[in-house]
Amino acid sequence: MRSSLIFLLAVLTGGVASGLTAAAGEGVARSLLAGLAAAGLAVPFFNRLIATEESTVRPQGTTGASRGEGEGRE
Repeated sequence: MRSSLIFLLAVLTGGVASGLTAAAGEGVARSLLAGLAAAGLAVPFFNRLIATEESTVRPQGTTGASRGEGEGRE
């Protein structure tokens, strides 16, 4: 599910970049290259933006063995 969302957003990003480049008066080849470049860069961007459940921020009291007050301090 997450992968399909990431690739869908990347395809949409590439399509918008390609369309905007074509609307700016560039040729078809440059428009396609701009769209492919934007889609290629969008995949890692959206991959980091849409985090997995394991890497979400947890409340402070639920992170395994925690030190009590004063422990481990000198």
